[in-house]
Amino acid sequence: MDDQQEALTGPVPGLRRRVWCRGPGCHHELTDPESRRRGYGPVCDPDARTAHERHDVDQDPIPGM
Repeated sequence: MDDQQEALTGPVPGLRRRVWCRGPGCHHELTDPESRRRGYGPVCDPDARTAHERHDVDQDPIPGM
């Protein structure tokens, strides 16, 4: 009889590998694709990064206001 189960040698197919923040003292799981790529969460990232850089545009005043 060959009823023995084979040992798992890696992650289950179809599931993403869990990635943890490398920040000092931080143990949060990273879910954002950019955070997973960099290895740091948005709070612990040594390089300040923002998804939307503030960009002010000069505007003319609205006539009649």
